[in-house]
Amino acid sequence: MAVLPALLLEAALYIAPGFPAVRERAARLGRALTAALAASAVAPYLIVSLALGSFRIEYLGALLVLSLIVGLWYRLAPRGILPDLLFLGLMAGVYLSPIFKEIYINPAGKPALDILGKMMWIRIGIAAVLLIRGVEGVEFGFVPRRNDWLVGGRYFLYLIPFVLPLALSTDFIHYKSVAFSGRTVLAALGTFLGMLWVVALAEEFFFRGLLQPWMQRITGSFAGGIAIASLTFGAAHLTQRGFPNWRFAAVATVAGIFYGLAFARAGSIRASMVTHALLNTTWRIFFT
Repeated sequence: MAVLPALLLEAALYIAPGFPAVRERAARLGRALTAALAASAVAPYLIVSLALGSFRIEYLGALLVLSLIVGLWYRLAPRGILPDLLFLGLMAGVYLSPIFKEIYINPAGKPALDILGKMMWIRIGIAAVLLIRGVEGVEFGFVPRRNDWLVGGRYFLYLIPFVLPLALSTDFIHYKSVAFSGRTVLAALGTFLGMLWVVALAEEFFFRGLLQPWMQRITGSFAGGIAIASLTFGAAHLTQRGFPNWRFAAVATVAGIFYGLAFARAGSIRASMVTHALLNTTWRIFFT
């Protein structure tokens, strides 16, 4: 009862930018958008922390400062590739840090509540890029179109002969016995949607939707853009499950190449989101 109101509010705020009409209205706020993003960032925290008795003024301050930095970044920084890359570094650094685990405390221990912070961080970063900086060509959205499903599914099949042997040969994954049942199907569907709308959406937006075309323009090379984005994507996984997790980094780098190709082929991150979510769901269901 304490967590549900905050979760419902955060889910609504997270989904809202997926609607073009909402983005258009938010863009009309002008400079007030920065304050609106900051207010929306702290509202779910206030609800859950006050209800659970875990509120701390310094955590509220940290969320305000971080959200204001994101909202003011493209108001104050000059336009250019360096501010863009620094912004991506900020977004990745905070997301990968343990800060949200420290702020969103559940006195009962489980479930972990840092997902509230991560969803907040993803959506305000996306809002800053789309509404303040004005990036185009990403085709941001939650629901893949027919072509996105076709391209995303095709590149998922293309990556299997490359990624699966690498993951198995490095002991990154191991087969597990799976008893097929209605529960397995529901688990696969739930895992896929969670991966599609949270993990894949965030990572594909920032790595493929932004970093890949920016690197392509800098290098003047399509292959260079994909290579740099994929290597950076792999490096971001070094901290996962114990640093330095070179196995995860290697698998993520190779998989990132196919995510990048899916994005380029469809011209939409929704295609690479499908490829990404299909691979992650396969790991969760069939491997340990």
